[in-house]
Amino acid sequence: MGKGKAKETVQLASALDADVLIFDDELTPAQGRNLEDIAGVNPLAERGLKVVDRTGLILDIFAQHARSAEGKLQVELAQLNYRLPRLRGWGDVLSRLGGGIGTRGPGETALESERRAILRRIQRVKKDLDDLQRTRRLKRDRRTKSRVPVVALVGYTNAGKSTLLRRLTDADVLIQDQLFSTLDPTTRRLQLPFGRDALMTDTVGFVKKLPHQLVEAFRSTLEEVKEATLLLHVVDAGRDPERQIGAVNAVLRDIGAAAAPSLLMMNKVDLLSEVELDKLRGRWPEAVFCSAGTGAGLDDLLIRISEELSRLKVEVELDIPFERGELVARIHDEGEVLSESYTEKGTHLVARIAHESLSDFNSYLAPAPA
Repeated sequence: MGKGKAKETVQLASALDADVLIFDDELTPAQGRNLEDIAGVNPLAERGLKVVDRTGLILDIFAQHARSAEGKLQVELAQLNYRLPRLRGWGDVLSRLGGGIGTRGPGETALESERRAILRRIQRVKKDLDDLQRTRRLKRDRRTKSRVPVVALVGYTNAGKSTLLRRLTDADVLIQDQLFSTLDPTTRRLQLPFGRDALMTDTVGFVKKLPHQLVEAFRSTLEEVKEATLLLHVVDAGRDPERQIGAVNAVLRDIGAAAAPSLLMMNKVDLLSEVELDKLRGRWPEAVFCSAGTGAGLDDLLIRISEELSRLKVEVELDIPFERGELVARIHDEGEVLSESYTEKGTHLVARIAHESLSDFNSYLAPAPA
């Protein structure tokens, strides 16, 4: 956008009595300042057409929805990192020097003072987040030691992840038809078919071109996704699924979770016609088609989740001595026993166990037949 187009846009906004210009991309500090000048913005007098870029808008939405202490700190850190390089954008009056060699004007003093205050606050917020992150890591370690598989819900914002969590686990989570209504991860126990259990975690919604400030600030929260056994990718089937899937995959690459096992779920199918459904099934035949709102197809979803978790286990044949009965009980609790028999020396099992547990049973692997 050149200067002429910018002026034309400002004139159009004035004719429509608009008070905010929103740009669907991140503006550099210089671009923001130039646009404010064209729009007649005077921060000291608080007048003129306000200029907001995509990052600033998303940060404002996050700030409105932050509820927990950790969520508020994460949003504040993102806002401070976003604001720091834009301090010069508050008008030239704050950056003018006084006359003479080696002198400093009051404007520069105010600017540097605010910069130092922001840097101090950033350090404090990071320290508080580190403390909360240690607590979250301890909880995650306890879940890992329990060997219960974790299914993490990922997807575009407003795709229906919280509705699905409530439908499957009776979790008391906020459900609203709005962007980024969930900022804090919620974990609940999920009952799967065939008597198996798992943990299901709801995470913050993703969006196309998610600001890097938010990815950094919410890194500890997004680690819940990285550590999950299976990702359940929830997609709003009626709202450009291709774009949603691409945006979510981009964020997963950013946090190092692109290679994690995943299952695709097309949600809100009750709002689609049969023709639209057939088209989606042809495009994504591996997906599960459900409606978290009505409950349609959720039984099939639970079976698919159970099947996917089973595929992540390795089938082994074990000979466990009678005096190590606790290992047999552990396999029954954590794994999937296919057959069980008894010999003179102990219990012979054919079972599926998690890859990470395999080293605990190496010494009891049955010898291969000659």
